[in-house]
Amino acid sequence: MEARAGDSDREAVAEQLRVAAGDGRIDLGELEERLEQAYAARTYRELDALVADLGGRAKTREESAAEEVLVLRPRMNNMVQGGRWSVPRRIVAETKLSLLTVDFSEAVCPHEEITVTASTGLGHIRLIVPRGWGVRIDPSSTNTGNIVNKAAAQAEPGAPTLTVIGHPRSGPIRIKQRRRG
Repeated sequence: MEARAGDSDREAVAEQLRVAAGDGRIDLGELEERLEQAYAARTYRELDALVADLGGRAKTREESAAEEVLVLRPRMNNMVQGGRWSVPRRIVAETKLSLLTVDFSEAVCPHEEITVTASTGLGHIRLIVPRGWGVRIDPSSTNTGNIVNKAAAQAEPGAPTLTVIGHPRSGPIRIKQRRRG
């Protein structure tokens, strides 16, 4: 299953094509033809083919943001990262005393692999993943008796896999899959 492109992806490619035409790398007839194909494209592969000879597809703001590392460190209050958000390739989750919940249920995830480095003191970390996602505990994790994984290890085709590198001290790291409904 191929990753589907969105409007912002199509617009980024269209802008790249306009710049290429302005630089004289493609003529106006080719620009018009490629723009039609760009706005009709459904997948990233179709968009990539349109700009492959121009240096590749420019990243959208969403893709650039998704490459960053998300650091979650609640102080004294509990923290929830949930709702609709863009999942980066790496997440660092650290809590000393608080409950930290990372809920992927409504998240947009363009990646096949996500790494979560999680560490606790006396606090708790709870990871909630949608059905179909896979979760595996990295062998470099420590104190694995305090890591409870109730999610499937194997992801369904096309779904992401979360790799958890856990370092709990006293507080647990709990992973579960979202119930239906």
